[in-house]
Amino acid sequence: MLKKEIRYDVQNHIISNCKDKQIFLQEINGFTEHLHCLLSLGRTRTIANVLQLIKGESSNWINKNKFMPEHFSWQDDYYAVSVSELQVKRVIQYIRNQELHHAKKTFEQEVDEFMERYGWVKSNSSDG
Repeated sequence: MLKKEIRYDVQNHIISNCKDKQIFLQEINGFTEHLHCLLSLGRTRTIANVLQLIKGESSNWINKNKFMPEHFSWQDDYYAVSVSELQVKRVIQYIRNQELHHAKKTFEQEVDEFMERYGWVKSNSSDG
């Protein structure tokens, strides 16, 4: 869990790391159990590659600096969608307002709403 005391340090570190790796990170923010990133992928980058760089490096940094009493790691999966230019400002506002947003709705409630809205089915890890 990313407590507020360290969340902004982690986000600032990710911003710096993205600059170093020439990853165009337009916006980042989150809440205790997740982060949202608005990224622009270059023609040689994939979502999986960029997220591996961001998640792997940031979890190493968190552990090296002992921000958590236990070993920290991001979950293996992620959710990614493309955003049209017409929706970028709206997405930025959504990302910036995470604390306010999650004061009204939990992350689990939000995931369930997405699942229902788009007809997705949760996969069970035991399904293989």
